[in-house]
Parts: sequence; C-alpha cells; structure tokens
Amino acid sequence: MASKIRIEDLGSPELSPLQLAAIEHCEKLTIDMSSASILEEACRRTGLGDFGSMDFVARLEMWLDEVGGDPDRRNVGRLSLRNACVRYVSNRLLIRDLLVRHPEINDIEIQRPIVIVGLPRTGTTNLVNLLSADDSLRSMPLWESYEPVPRRGEGPGADGVDPRFQRCLREWESMQMMSPFVQYMHPMNPDHVHEELELMLPDFSSYNLEWIARVPKWRDYYVATDQTPHYEYMKTVLKVLTWFRPRARWILKSPQHLEQLGPLMSVFSDARVVMTHRDPVAVVQSAATMTAYAARMSYRTVEPQWYADYWTDRVGRLLTAAVRDVDVVPSAQRFDCHFSHFVADEMAMVRTIFDWAGHAMSERATKSIESRIAARHASEEPTIAYDLRADFARTPDEVRSGFSEYMGHFGVPIDVK
Repeated sequence: MASKIRIEDLGSPELSPLQLAAIEHCEKLTIDMSSASILEEACRRTGLGDFGSMDFVARLEMWLDEVGGDPDRRNVGRLSLRNACVRYVSNRLLIRDLLVRHPEINDIEIQRPIVIVGLPRTGTTNLVNLLSADDSLRSMPLWESYEPVPRRGEGPGADGVDPRFQRCLREWESMQMMSPFVQYMHPMNPDHVHEELELMLPDFSSYNLEWIARVPKWRDYYVATDQTPHYEYMKTVLKVLTWFRPRARWILKSPQHLEQLGPLMSVFSDARVVMTHRDPVAVVQSAATMTAYAARMSYRTVEPQWYADYWTDRVGRLLTAAVRDVDVVPSAQRFDCHFSHFVADEMAMVRTIFDWAGHAMSERATKSIESRIAARHASEEPTIAYDLRADFARTPDEVRSGFSEYMGHFGVPIDVK
C-alpha cells in the first residue's frame, strides 16, 4: 500500500539548504519585469519579430504588474513568471511564423473532440490518461504543450530525443528539487498528458495564473471578459499540433471549461463533453494545500488561510457557472461521470464513455488502457494526506456549505467527512 505524506510545515515552512540558497541567489538579482524586455528577449531567442495582433501585450502587462508589484513575492517567484512569459511570447512568435508560411493549417478541422470538464481531484487526470492510452486519439504531452512549435533549425538530437522534451525534463527535475512534494499532487513529467489550457498562454489569457500567484485583480478581469477569442486562439494551436502529428480526433481536458461552457461550445460546437463530479471539499483541500506548499519558494509569507478562502470561493465560482450554463451543452453531447462510479470500475467507465462518444476501441487500445490501469493500481508512489482542520482551521461542512446548488443539481454525494 502506498504511504501517506503529511506536510507538517505548511504554514511555517522549514526550507532546505538548497531552497535557501536559491532564494538568496535570486534576491541579489535585478529582474526586469517590463513587457518590453520580455518581447525583446523572445525575439532574440527565436530570431522572429512578427507577433500578429498586439492586444496580448496589455494582458501580459496586467500579469507583470500584479505579480511584480506584490511586495510579498520573492524574486524566485518573479523570475519564474518572467521566464514563463518569455516562453509564451516565443511560442507566439513561432506559431505566427508557421501559420504565415503554411496558411493551409488554418483549414484543418478539429472534429468532435472529447473534452473532459471537471474540477481537479474528480478523476480528470486519471481519466484523460486512460482515454489517451488509445493512440488513435490525439492527446498532448506536457513537453509539446510547453513548446508547440520547434525553434528554427532544431530537431531531434543524436539520441533521437526532441530538444523540447529535454528542456521540459530539466524544468521538471528542477521543480522536484525545489518543491519535492508537488510530484505527488500534480505530476509534471514531460510525457504526462497535459491540459490544452497551456495553448491559450501565448495569448495571455486563462485562469492558469491563479495557480501560481496571488492575482485577484487578474481573476476579476478574466472572469468579466469574453474568453471566446482566446478559445479560438487555442483551437488554432490545436490545428498546428494536428498538422505536425495528425489524428482524426482529440481528447482534451481542463477544469477551466466549467465556467467557460459558452466559449467552449461556441468554438467546439460538436464537442462531446464529459463532466466529472465529486464532493468539492476534496478539490478545495487539494488546491489549497498544493498552492500553499508551492508558495514557500515564491512568497515571504505563506498564509494557508488565504489559500483556503481563495479556493473555496474560486471553486464555488466555477461550479456556480457550470450549473448556470450547463444547458449550453446539448444533452446528447454531455455525459456525467461520477467519481465513485469511475473508481469502482475504471475500464467499464472508459468503455461507456467511448461508446457514448461514438469511438470504437481496438483490441490494441484495450490492452494499452488495461495496462495503464494495472500499473496505476500496482504503484506504491506516496500520496498526500490532506487535512482541512489541521492545516486550514476549516471543517468539511463549512467548506461544503457554498456548494449545495451544484451538489443537488448533479446528484453529488458527500465524500469528505
């Protein structure tokens, strides 16, 4: 049986010598958080200069201003965001360049994608990894999402490994050294199937920033702004990835879609939407623990209570929007997958979803999926022991009190007591 890990120092972190050295090194740096410096660096990295529409710069500056101007944010956190933004802008340049040289990419159709829509900890990660084991479907590993288009002149090395994979691996190894428990909460190894949300980041939108920084101002702007253009941008990048590695049908997944069902269905009108359901208390305690744990490197103070309050509110917003907009998805195109039913018989649920979505599962795919299920059940990798009461001074009933409409609408039973 896998062991349980309790993070005993969530509120008062005991940092390792390596963590302390990294913090000390970065505090000595002068970090330019201006948009101009990021655009300039991306141009140097790629040798390109055509960004397409420049409206993204205003959103980039919102990110930089809120994160860079936070006095509690350490330079480690500022540098991490800046490096990510350089990557996003570089990706934007490379995507734009490819589309200019190959306009036929725009004619590629993304047909009947299977889109998993549900909160973290509701089985979405396990489900998308099982469905994507059928390699007749197109899915997206993390390394490919980080850099959808190769840099000019780059190709696999002598060992046949893509440099983009190697860069992603180095980043994952660094993350494991600096925040070792993250791997047990949210795996980020290069071949892990990732969310298409990443493809919106060159357009500087999505709720992704909320997971790595305290950005209530960005959240308020994001939820008040029509995200349809950014979903269109994401679809364009999916076309780019399809051009590189064609498949007839995509398997996608992101919790963000819960509050963006309108833009999702506007852009992917024939999508088959699998909505996963579980007691949201499990989601809140997981999200609050993970983000509070990661804050030990990026912030001077951790404030676990802030994270508990934030994610209780944020999950509530996501679920309220899902209840409000669920009818945007035609009933024939929506499948409700309850966590308890999924874990009771994973293979049966996979078969049911594929049958409902009109996807024929080959014998080869069946064996591949069964192999993944067996490997997961045999795994002795540790898991995190979550405790709302000890870590956040909250009871499950207190957190759950704001989710009654969602739980009643979808018939979600109490899971965490």
